[in-house]
Amino acid sequence: MKILAIQNRMGIGDTVIFLPFIKAISKKFGTPVSLLVKENSKASEFLNQTNYIDEIIHLERDNKINQKHDGFKGFFKLVSDIKKYNFDKVFIFNSSLRYNLISRLAGIKEIFQYPLFEKRNQHITEPAKAIIKKYLDIEIIDNPEIQINNSLVKKTAVSFNINNDELNVLLGVGGSGPTKRIPSKTFLDVMKKLEAFKKCRFFLATGKNEDEQKVLSELYNTKFKEKCVALDNLSIREILPVIKNCNVAICNDTSFSHLSSALGIKTITLMADTPLIYGSYNTNMYPIIPDGEITVSHNTRGKDKINPDKIYEKLLSIIN
Repeated sequence: MKILAIQNRMGIGDTVIFLPFIKAISKKFGTPVSLLVKENSKASEFLNQTNYIDEIIHLERDNKINQKHDGFKGFFKLVSDIKKYNFDKVFIFNSSLRYNLISRLAGIKEIFQYPLFEKRNQHITEPAKAIIKKYLDIEIIDNPEIQINNSLVKKTAVSFNINNDELNVLLGVGGSGPTKRIPSKTFLDVMKKLEAFKKCRFFLATGKNEDEQKVLSELYNTKFKEKCVALDNLSIREILPVIKNCNVAICNDTSFSHLSSALGIKTITLMADTPLIYGSYNTNMYPIIPDGEITVSHNTRGKDKINPDKIYEKLLSIIN
């Protein structure tokens, strides 16, 4: 039996959030599931060792530029691309008629999908829970799980000189937008408190854009320089075993918060300008919201009100 799951949201985070549903499908039918996802999901970088995932098929479609699967011609190209896999079932995690028709024309006999034409104001996970319950009679309560070879984790610990006597902390200091990136001063305050508590090493995870690199530089070029390891020149695939060696993570709302929590690392998520669910859907996540707020969403813009004392106190409660 060959099964496809279609998840057309953008980015790493949305892909990770849907992993419990993919795993449930795999477990129900006793076979790994192939994914149709956008290339910027980076799924092939972090799911290549996960046993409930089969093929990663890239959906080449974008609202801003014309790509292979865009438009009328792209519709039929995607039909052709999917048809060659001879899938028996498909789970479509959206309400689009387009993917329903593509699946039918690709010869897939069994199609399970969100209700059609209900995209407006749609909750990110509730419709997914509903179709898994409806068609498989499974209640989804699991965390997302990214699997990684233990020998690779051990090898990485040796190559990075990771010492179990130290507190190894992942700092996800990047972010996809300026309103999500917590100022370097906040991280530095936490680092000072942690270093006074226990000998630490800090693994700095960020992207390559100018603003993220500025934050990285502000953290790296301090008295903590010898205790910091910058990860920005590594691929996600190379960073995963480093994360797995960490005791705890402190991350902006960035891909690394999703990756670290799915690897089983207790992750403090700093939620400044994004719906809270993105930092709380996993029991390994411990969200911190801006002072003075009772929740957080788009346009909260609270990056300067994330309290380093609260981060430190939360971290102590986790490691103790």
